[in-house]
Amino acid sequence: MKNAEENKTNWYIEIPSINLKAEIAEGTTKEVMDKYIGHFEETQKTYGNVGLAAHNRGYEKNYFADLKKLKEGDKIIYRYENFIKEYSVTKHYIIKDTDWTNLENTKENRITLITCVENQKEYRRCIQGEEDK
Repeated sequence: MKNAEENKTNWYIEIPSINLKAEIAEGTTKEVMDKYIGHFEETQKTYGNVGLAAHNRGYEKNYFADLKKLKEGDKIIYRYENFIKEYSVTKHYIIKDTDWTNLENTKENRITLITCVENQKEYRRCIQGEEDK
């Protein structure tokens, strides 16, 4: 169970404005997101576009419950092993659950957070942050 132990200190996200600090694990299955924030496997872990997802209600762990409160300029701190980046929220919008364009890789360093929209199962809330320079 070494990977879970590594996650405890080496892979996490912190969003001070909504008092969130949570561990990240690989994958976006229900089993992963029941315990962690999930990393979209097809997205980057360091440079480019880092894609993360989590539950926001109805589960034991609802890490993205307050994602809807984020505003432009709010800070997102991301750590993967010895790699640490700070991002500022630049976009906050609703997308179709079939729209994966926001998870495509980018030349600029970006973080993309995705969660469900309450009572609208065909939509997702999408928050994006750009790297602080």
